[in-house]
Amino acid sequence: MKIAVCIKRTPDSESRFKVGASATGVDETGLKFDMDDFASYAVEVALQTNEKQGPGEVVAVAVGADNVQETLRKAMSMGADRAIQLKADAPVFDGLAVAKALAAELKSGAFDLIFFGKYAFDSSASIVGTATAELLGVPCVTAASKLEIANGRGTARREIEGAGEMVEFPLPAVVTIDEGIARPRYPSLKGIMAAKKKLLETKPAQLGPLRVTVKSMELPAERPPGRIIGQGAAAVPELVRLLQDEAKVL
Repeated sequence: MKIAVCIKRTPDSESRFKVGASATGVDETGLKFDMDDFASYAVEVALQTNEKQGPGEVVAVAVGADNVQETLRKAMSMGADRAIQLKADAPVFDGLAVAKALAAELKSGAFDLIFFGKYAFDSSASIVGTATAELLGVPCVTAASKLEIANGRGTARREIEGAGEMVEFPLPAVVTIDEGIARPRYPSLKGIMAAKKKLLETKPAQLGPLRVTVKSMELPAERPPGRIIGQGAAAVPELVRLLQDEAKVL
């Protein structure tokens, strides 16, 4: 099978963020960047799928500046066969524009499956995977927590509130991957060395006009410190008064 995995470079979710001097992005000084968690699940599912199906190819694809090459190399060190950077020098906040760039690259690739993470940590928008599927004219299954491929068709489980949903679909298709489906493998030393020799192509990203831009951003206001107003039942009347008069939630 021929599988594309669309990945993203994002800041580590445990980092403390500061707004940059331009007020249109985060200050990257001291931030650790890595492959987005959901994207790493997608890479693992792609690798496992081809291990089960037999000989195939896994291609990692990312939109971004040259620093995204490190993330693509990580995907190859995990086992992806080659990688494609769709170069965009500035951060792109328009999910549809990213989808157009990916679709322009993927449409001629004859891929059986195209995987995405459920969403990216930094935006949590869940736009790019579904928009790419629409632009390519192929079925899309979102937030798959289990996946089986056989005889040119796929079966996926999606977690919904209080239950699970089973979805069947034909190939080719786009699938966005949820957590819990697979634990990403650690790159081995052999894999890291092999990744240095694998093909990493760089092409200009065909983004088209950007309809979404960031004019400014700011961190949420600091929360006021908590207060202890008493103990036991005697504190309840004062608590109710504060919730009514100050917090205004009652």
